[in-house]
Amino acid sequence: MGMKDAPITELTLRRPDDWHLHLRDGAMLDAVLPETARHFGRAIIMPNLVPPVVTAAHAEAYRTRILAALPEGMTFEPLMTLYLTEDTDPDDVAMAFERGIAKAVKLYPAGATTNSTSGVTNFDKVRPVLARMAEIGMPLCVHGEVTDSTIDIFDREAVFIDKILKPIRKKNPDLKIVMEHVTTQDAVDYVRDNHKNLAATITTHHLIINRNHILAGGIKPHYYCLPVAKREAHRVALVEAAISGDKRFFLGTDSAPHTDPNKLQTCGCAGIFSAPNTLSCLAEVFDAADALTKLEAFASLNGPRFYGLPPNEYTIQLIKGEPVSYPAQISTGEGPVTVFDPGFPLHWRVET
Repeated sequence: MGMKDAPITELTLRRPDDWHLHLRDGAMLDAVLPETARHFGRAIIMPNLVPPVVTAAHAEAYRTRILAALPEGMTFEPLMTLYLTEDTDPDDVAMAFERGIAKAVKLYPAGATTNSTSGVTNFDKVRPVLARMAEIGMPLCVHGEVTDSTIDIFDREAVFIDKILKPIRKKNPDLKIVMEHVTTQDAVDYVRDNHKNLAATITTHHLIINRNHILAGGIKPHYYCLPVAKREAHRVALVEAAISGDKRFFLGTDSAPHTDPNKLQTCGCAGIFSAPNTLSCLAEVFDAADALTKLEAFASLNGPRFYGLPPNEYTIQLIKGEPVSYPAQISTGEGPVTVFDPGFPLHWRVET
């Protein structure tokens, strides 16, 4: 009988990045930014503010506000995105990319999620922008859900792939696309079957919760997000993709802070705030799957590779021991924000 490897209790990885993050603005930005900057080197910043970040000038101004909110002694690089509208100017987008102001463009089908009303309804109108992006190598990040009210909410990702993503990729085969926050086996299979110019981010919470967590035993608004969590079989497919080492899958937390009063109302907001404890949660998931050696690829290497950036120079350490406690909520100038509760103890602490 061969000796079983000793269990891993310490792990050193390149400092990770978050390839899908909501920082909001104003008092909320001040409160949530340090929670990400503590562990992450860079993040792709979502542009769905009110009003949205549509032009290079908007992105530059927002980036300045983010850096002004960064506490002294913390290093963090916000990677800005532009919100795609039917009036987006291809020249402005190209200029933003060439000058390093924006790293990607974000596609929200109109009405898909929080603050997405300015999104795209008529895809013919954005063709010139997509063609220019394909030409210059600028990635498109897509919120992969249709918004047709006749389509069941659990089917909206699969329908988006057929009705919107496939036609876009047929017309623009050279366009680099990131399917953000994938939640289904369908999306995982679609990414696996396409070897060129396609990748996907997976969130922390979709690796951990399924739809029962939201709906069984009483409704749990703090587990409500968009895209909504799906069946357990889909969650298992996401874990398999994340731990596979496949370069096309990487971490995008979609950490999305809303105050408790905004979550706990008749029409509660979609979003899960996972920035403070994501790395401890991920370590538990990868440890349970006996795949800790694949965590660095998922959190620190695959994302930069797809975006054409070097991995971070610095490393962090994850150390396994007694359960680590994270605050149940953080205080912000707008009110308390509840931190994602994975529903199990977190034994991995982060040392930076």
